Amino acid sequence: MKTERAPEEQRQTFAVKGMTCASCARRVERALAKQPGVDEASVNFPLERVTVAATGTIDVTRLQKAVEDAGYELVVPEPDRGGHEAHEGHDHGIAIGADEERTRVAFRQFISAAILTVPAVYLATFGPTDQMMKAPEWSRWTQFALILPVEFWAGRRFLVSAWKQAIHRAANMDTLVAVGTLSAVGYSIYALFFGSDLYFETAGVIMTFLLLGKYFEHRSKSRASSAIKSLMEMGAKTAIVVRDGTEVEVPVEELQPGDLMRVRPGAKIPTDGVIKEGHSSVDESMLTGESVPVDKGPGDEVYGATINASGAMLVEATRVGSETALAQIARLVEDAQNRKAPIEHLVDRVAGIFVPVVIGIAAVTLTGWLLTGHSVEDALIAAVAVLIIACPCAMGLATPAAVMVGTGRGAQLGILIKGGDVLERSGSIDTVVLDKTGTITRGEMSVTDVVAHGTSEDDLLRMAGAVESLSEHPIARSIAEAAAGRTGALPPAQGFASTTGSGVRGTVEGSEVAVGRPSFLELPELPEELVEASARLESLGRTVVWVGRDGKAAGLVAVADTVKPTARAAISRLHQLGLETVMITGDNRTTAEAIAGEVGIDRVLAEVLPEDKVEQIALLQSEGKKVAMIGDGINDAPALARADLGVAVGTGAEVAIEAADLTLVGGDPVLAAAAIELSRKTLRVIKENLIWAFGYNVAAIPLAALGLLNPMIAAAAMAFSSVSVVANALRLRRFRPISS
Repeated sequence: MKTERAPEEQRQTFAVKGMTCASCARRVERALAKQPGVDEASVNFPLERVTVAATGTIDVTRLQKAVEDAGYELVVPEPDRGGHEAHEGHDHGIAIGADEERTRVAFRQFISAAILTVPAVYLATFGPTDQMMKAPEWSRWTQFALILPVEFWAGRRFLVSAWKQAIHRAANMDTLVAVGTLSAVGYSIYALFFGSDLYFETAGVIMTFLLLGKYFEHRSKSRASSAIKSLMEMGAKTAIVVRDGTEVEVPVEELQPGDLMRVRPGAKIPTDGVIKEGHSSVDESMLTGESVPVDKGPGDEVYGATINASGAMLVEATRVGSETALAQIARLVEDAQNRKAPIEHLVDRVAGIFVPVVIGIAAVTLTGWLLTGHSVEDALIAAVAVLIIACPCAMGLATPAAVMVGTGRGAQLGILIKGGDVLERSGSIDTVVLDKTGTITRGEMSVTDVVAHGTSEDDLLRMAGAVESLSEHPIARSIAEAAAGRTGALPPAQGFASTTGSGVRGTVEGSEVAVGRPSFLELPELPEELVEASARLESLGRTVVWVGRDGKAAGLVAVADTVKPTARAAISRLHQLGLETVMITGDNRTTAEAIAGEVGIDRVLAEVLPEDKVEQIALLQSEGKKVAMIGDGINDAPALARADLGVAVGTGAEVAIEAADLTLVGGDPVLAAAAIELSRKTLRVIKENLIWAFGYNVAAIPLAALGLLNPMIAAAAMAFSSVSVVANALRLRRFRPISS
């Protein structure tokens, strides 16, 4: 009897258009999750994407209909030339271009609104009046003409969003904006004909400030989505392919598995493959983050976008396009970003309850005044005062004002913060994971020890440096530089010969000098004192190079990726903030423990493969920890995106910076603690602002309903609330990091 195989779970990512807030994202998730076969729907609001997991085949048409019924649009990615979904450059280029265009549009709308609102506010506040303190007709109609395009053109995004929410029986912050500003405009149009006070400028100010917030929001999104683009641009653009004995240069997109590629010294390897001929050292730091090149020979794997540091190689392509290690890392970055929870703004969560309540209070106020014998005008004034006093100008300013001041202060200190959602996540961080290379250490080799045997240290270093000066290997360069710096100009080396992975030879001032592994020196015996010194240095995590002269051991030179001068102070400051510190590295445990002990790290994760860093972050999170990741390499990008807070060292790879939430511009790790501290303080200010804004509304609405606040006083009170929020945010300009 044949048993049917259970259908496999399928995952597909779509773009979503029309979302304006976190509640929109939750509505899309709920609409998709209700569809037959759908196991999970996860919306990434900043990237405007949704990932759907379904058992069996995904019915795209049904999903599009569900999202359309919810008031949004689901966009299916176009297939690439191979019939697969376009995950790489083309698709991301379109998305990034759209983000940049939305940022430009948001900026133009804000500037336009500001240009029109400022004169309207001037006329309403300081403009001419007659003996009855009424503005002349030309002034009143000018205010009308100025604010109408602000409300219905620059601010139309809020009105459209509120309409979509209304037809689906929902409400969010946009509903508050629409109700409040339309009430002010509507009543002012009524007052324009009947001689009452105008409130056009109130609507203009609200719209202008909220458009400023939207501009910063779109700018943050545009920066976040460019991480994938940065990754894909790091690969080679062309490849030299050997066909019928002839070398032909072709675009890297045309490579096929099985093609033979000629890779010359200093060139990027075009795609993943296996070496068929040649030996070389390959700089894989952009993938692994480790500074020491890896020696490669026939049969060894190489990866696209890494750099051939020395010898020429013939490489057979094995993986191309979306199957390469680089493309998989790009996918890891995107997947990690998609797994992050959508930004949960307090305003949007409360708005679902607050908005209907405010509208209800306004309706009750209007009805109550009419039933108690008051005029229609008096009833309208009281109802409009309720709506104006509830309009979320201070709420809309609470986050952007604090973010603007906090990020500005951060920039002065060398810390770039990407947005309010970053600040929200930083407040709960309790564990900091630091990548070793380039973050705790310098990311480059330097000589740490010289042990001479039968000669002086300077003479030993001088001989070794003379031979190593002809090699392109980073360890050789570090020895040559140290020798030149210590002993001056190096003598020429004759008869230079290099054996990849073993060492170099040459004749220096009549002596045969060999530098490399002990086996390469071909010595009859190794002096015991040098063997002991080598073991001691290796236990400290240093790479030991042996030096032989005329068939005898002359000594050792040890090199290492040395710790940054401020690394210990950085760890100390993190501990002062009550944070646990963890170092993650691909190095062996001995090296890792030595460096961790030197700077005071609490915990070490050693011998971690680049692709496993994300898993290690996830394991820490599964322990209930809120994790910040600090790194600088390409291989750190997925982990930076997966962590609750990603912190990039600014001297590192661009993609790591783009995938992170915070960037330390100068590369100084001591700024990491300052960044987290500043984020926490900024978050605290945001919460204080929101509490003030909501508390002010709750307290003022009853006064407006009772007629104790007419719309003009309500507008003034609202302006005072906004000024208070901004003043509170400005306190962040005085922020000073804690001392170590």
